[in-house]
Amino acid sequence: MAVSKTNDRVGSVETRGIEPVPDSERRGHAGQMFWTWFAANISILGLPLGATLVAFRGLDIWQAVLVAVLGSFGSFALVGALSLAGKKGGAPALTLSRAVFGQRGNAGPTLITWLSRVGWETISTTTAAYALLALLDTAFGVRKNTVLTLVCLLVFIACTLLISGLGHATIMWINKWATVVFGVLNLVVMGFLISTVDWAKVLDAPAGPASAVVAGVGFIASGTGIGWANAGADYARYLPRAIPGRRLVVASAFGAGIPLVLLISLGSLLSAGDRSLATASDPVAAVNAMLPSWMAIPYLVAAFGGLLMSNHLSTYSAGLTMITLGLRVPRAYAVALDVVLMFAGGIYFMLVAGDFYGPFSTFLTLLAVPISAWIGVVAVDSLRGRDYDPRALMDTTRSSAYWYSGGFRLPAVLGWALAIVAGLLFTKASTSADDVWFAGPLSDTWFGVNGLGWAVSMAVAAAVYALCGRRVPPARGDSGERAAARLQGAGR
Repeated sequence: MAVSKTNDRVGSVETRGIEPVPDSERRGHAGQMFWTWFAANISILGLPLGATLVAFRGLDIWQAVLVAVLGSFGSFALVGALSLAGKKGGAPALTLSRAVFGQRGNAGPTLITWLSRVGWETISTTTAAYALLALLDTAFGVRKNTVLTLVCLLVFIACTLLISGLGHATIMWINKWATVVFGVLNLVVMGFLISTVDWAKVLDAPAGPASAVVAGVGFIASGTGIGWANAGADYARYLPRAIPGRRLVVASAFGAGIPLVLLISLGSLLSAGDRSLATASDPVAAVNAMLPSWMAIPYLVAAFGGLLMSNHLSTYSAGLTMITLGLRVPRAYAVALDVVLMFAGGIYFMLVAGDFYGPFSTFLTLLAVPISAWIGVVAVDSLRGRDYDPRALMDTTRSSAYWYSGGFRLPAVLGWALAIVAGLLFTKASTSADDVWFAGPLSDTWFGVNGLGWAVSMAVAAAVYALCGRRVPPARGDSGERAAARLQGAGR
């Protein structure tokens, strides 16, 4: 069945899966990336990040703002740079990764990416359900119970499934208009939060050491852009090749940087006077307690909407990642399966587990190391001018030009594996001082104490691959638009 040329329209179900988008079906402009990453970063989860900079890193407000600017803009400039592969190859990030790691070698990075997506989705879903429960309590006096908890989870998941299931064009449209609505609401809420700031304590706070600033930049980068770096190509794949790459980088950096700097800076301000936000197990409730009662409803609506904007992007990418792993179903069905897992995770953490944020943030800390290793390899490969063969990307058999040695491209897989080991040496994952899940032998060094194991992993991966991986010749057979056109004509 041939891929329809009309499958990327607002309100209709996108029928394309991971197969490359031919030039004849590409449209849009770089500004779409601005709205995409703005939408992904207007959730309240940015406030605890800023609170942590002051409460645990010892920075003053000016240092915290500097860290927010460098960490947010810098990490999403990287997201924009990596998304250029999507514009060039027309496929999702982890599908394009087959050309770098080999058809079999790509399975490890793809699985790790999918686990990370599910983790972030569960965090967003659970936090949004708490926001909706609080909204019902505030507006109607309906108290939390098991049935209502399940209903709130289902409402958020249904909204996520509706947007993610329809696909790319609907997501792009929603990102722009919903971001305006929820962005304005967030600005109103932020205005009232600023009125609660203890300015005397903020201005009297001593500056932290320069080492804490460096570590803070790494902390913000790992908590924001690094988590999205392997998804940028998913949204750039429909863009025309002719769009200058620098525009994508700038649009991505400013789209995410503007809301993140505002939210992180505000979180830092709030924490300077009251450090409870940095340690809150439920950030929705912690922020709500700082507001006058009549502001609770717009705040909770903004919190719910911001989390939805982030979650539908993550779920869309997770569906594409599942197909890349080998799930042979239409894209919309992959999204549906993903939200079922999301619902199960939400039930467990809201109704069964005693603690939620601690274990999951620890889990995601560990996953950041292999994801950063993937970024290091792919960044070097992209700098070498990688070309993508659409037919070879979709051919997972031994005849594929991307089969390499037994399905593995050894320099890339070796660089990825060694980088994971190096990063874990400096990584400590724990929910508290007494609950340590994993501690590498070098986790007490400066890099380890400041949570920079992921940065070590990225640097090692890039260095190993740069030294061991020779430039790859063009894939066998036709490449570019001729192969894409042939794929479309042959059908799938």
